[in-house]
Formats: sequence, structure tokens, C-alpha cells
Amino acid sequence: MDIKAFHSLSYGLYVVTAAGEDGKKCGCVVNTFQQVTSEPPQVSVAINKENATLAAVLESGRFCVTVLEQDTPMEFIGTFGFHSSTDTDKFAAADYRVCGDGLVQLLEHGVALFTCTVVNTVDVGTHMVVYGLVDDAEVLSPADPLTYAYYHTVKRGKTPPKASSYIVESAAAEPVAETSSAPRVGWRCTVCGYIQEGYPDGLPADFRCPVCGVGPEMFERIEL
Repeated sequence: MDIKAFHSLSYGLYVVTAAGEDGKKCGCVVNTFQQVTSEPPQVSVAINKENATLAAVLESGRFCVTVLEQDTPMEFIGTFGFHSSTDTDKFAAADYRVCGDGLVQLLEHGVALFTCTVVNTVDVGTHMVVYGLVDDAEVLSPADPLTYAYYHTVKRGKTPPKASSYIVESAAAEPVAETSSAPRVGWRCTVCGYIQEGYPDGLPADFRCPVCGVGPEMFERIEL
């Protein structure tokens, strides 16, 4: 099977948010949010079963989806995409609002916002597909939405292991043209795969991965 065929599928990048019965705010990055009917307006989203956000969605029966803008910082995506709501307050530095029923709505870097009520779920193995009736929708910004292709090709972002589209690829390095006798040095994050070029003598002690936030001790030296 040629897994590169999956790369031709079009996706966006979104943040699903919800609050559990204890009021704890949860949120995670997804790329599988889509409209499924227009009348009534219904949507679906696939969420990994290990995500705390899914538990909050199922407990409360409601969730919100924020469509991210193209210029969303990688640090923001790293916070919501590569950390767990169980032990991280992802909303600590984010712009959000809490509805009267406790539902949390993420506003920062949003193009549009959808507020939904769960109407059905389908177990698909590692993920749960959640179908929601759209109770409300609003435009937050005229900015261009962030596509999954742009995230990978321009922002050079990586896919979290819990994502629906995550596919383990061969670790073999692609051949590099011999343009110089001295190889270029880079550092690969062993958590999310982000590559930082330069720093031949080692990353600074205060360096943090712009995607997942880990320190230099989680990076491995590579030749580019």
C-alpha cells in the first residue's frame, strides 16, 4: 500500500473544546471535522478515545469546534495538539469564553466557531466519530482558514500520534544531494518530529520545541 495516497486527501485544522461534568476545560486539535447534512445542520468529528476531550464531550453531550486561521502560531497548535488536558491547562494563555451551561468556546486564532449537541456516536476502533447538531455558528475572522496541507508544507508541522490521519512511516532518511563536503546539522524532536536547523554545537538550554514544547534533552542530532 502506498500511504502517500492519503496525503492527497483535503483537510482543515480545528480545535474541539468541551467541559466535563467537573467543569474542567478540555480541548484538542483535530483535522476530521466536517459538515454531513444541511437540514438540519449536522457535523461530525473523529476524536481519539485516549483524549480527555472526548471524555468531556461524551459526559456533557455538547462540544464546540474552532476553525483555525492560516497564521495560527505553531506554539498554539503545539499546546492544543501535543499536550493532554488531563495535566495541562491549555486555556491558561488563550482567549476563550464560557457559556451559561459551562461550555467552553475557544476564540483565539479562530476563523469560525460551531456550537454543537451530540446526537450520535460511532466506535471506529482507536477513535470515536461524534455526530453533532449545530446549535449555533458564527464567523470570528475574515482570515483564511488553515488547511492541513499548508500546516505540513509551509509550517512544516507534524501529526500527533493520536490523530486520525497519523500514519507511521519509515524512519529511513531521504537522500540528500551532495552540495557541500560539510553536512548541514539539524535537531529532530523525538516527541513530535519537528526539525530545527543549525546549532552545530547543541541547542540552547532554554530552547523549547515550537510544536510540542519539550526541551533540548528530547532532541536528537541529525544531518540534513
